Amino acid sequence: MSQETSKNISETLFEKHKQAKETSHLIRYMPSSETILQQRRAENPTSWYRNVLRFQWAWQGIDPIEQEAVLSRIAGSKHSRTEDAWLDTVMGYHSGNWNYEWTRLGMMHQKRANDLTGEQAAEQLFTASLCFSIAGYPHLKKDNLAIQSQVLANTAYNEAAKRTDYVIKQIEVPYKGKRITTNLHLVSTEKPQPVVIVSAGLDSLQTDMWRLFRDFLAPAGIAMLTVDMPSIGHSSHWQLTEDSSCLHQAVLDELPKIPWVDQFRVGLLGFRFGGNAMVRLSFLEQQKVKACVAIGAPIHDLLTSPSKIQQMPKMYLDMLGSRLGKDVVDIGSLSGQLMAWSLKIQGFLSSRRTRVPILALSLEGDLVSPMSDNRLVAMFSDYGKAKKIPAKELAKGYEESLDMAIKWLEDELLK
Repeated sequence: MSQETSKNISETLFEKHKQAKETSHLIRYMPSSETILQQRRAENPTSWYRNVLRFQWAWQGIDPIEQEAVLSRIAGSKHSRTEDAWLDTVMGYHSGNWNYEWTRLGMMHQKRANDLTGEQAAEQLFTASLCFSIAGYPHLKKDNLAIQSQVLANTAYNEAAKRTDYVIKQIEVPYKGKRITTNLHLVSTEKPQPVVIVSAGLDSLQTDMWRLFRDFLAPAGIAMLTVDMPSIGHSSHWQLTEDSSCLHQAVLDELPKIPWVDQFRVGLLGFRFGGNAMVRLSFLEQQKVKACVAIGAPIHDLLTSPSKIQQMPKMYLDMLGSRLGKDVVDIGSLSGQLMAWSLKIQGFLSSRRTRVPILALSLEGDLVSPMSDNRLVAMFSDYGKAKKIPAKELAKGYEESLDMAIKWLEDELLK
């Protein structure tokens, strides 16, 4: 894509959203819930509306120095904010606005790609795609700027796919009268490869997963098939329900029709809510899945604890409300609804076992995925294992958990 073309796309997309409603005020709450949010903020003041995932984004491929430059431009902005205390709530699409600054970094990487060829150009475009995705984070449904960012992220990813030496194919899977759009990443097309179906949480896109393939799965000769969770990204036209693995199950059923993958050597890897879906699928499709890894997945504890839901930062509550299609959020009824997502309440982790070996991982002190959840998963899985990664060195923790996850999948898929 030429620099001029990409510039035109972004200008056209964003021009009509100069005064788009700022992300932190998109989701409305019942008065009683507003009181809870205000109390929560008074008890735990923070400088950002968003959970700033510095280590995760650096691991995914954002240069830490560029990241800090973007965050400092947002923090130092003199433009008015929706909430003075939250640095990332600058109103209007201009300097200092979260979406504007991350999009600008993405455009910079896109421009660099124009001066390069092959793998180097592809890498710049994959990075641009990730920047555009972060620009839309946490991808709330009525956030017009985020919707446009997703278009840019997908466009850059598709362009990168044409430049890289790896093979990336978009696979459309029919499901309930629509199509699930997935990206299949392959080392080559010479022979069918073992494949890992990968899904992230409810606040990130499938295009964020490039580095996982390039640095971890590709060297082992394992293909990666990415799927967005229901209610986000390419899967946004499906409602998120307690049947969290419905789309992944449809994709799994489609594998025999895909000539480049080995349908008898299938692994699952899920981050956050994607982990909930993958563990669920490991119980439903024991004959078709060889191994599963869930990282930081909400399985039971958080989902059945209204007091813990109330303690969650506003961004997460906004995200859950958005995914569940709420016009106005009542935190009490939201807590009640989330109980249905507990895999224990669904009956998977109480009386039923799975023959699929599941590795359940989380970082020490993770409130979303406590060790009790991981132990529960391991207990009802043959050869299952629960593992806690020490949080002292978070950056190292990311690498460690991925190394462990890939080793687990390799042991089952390549034997």
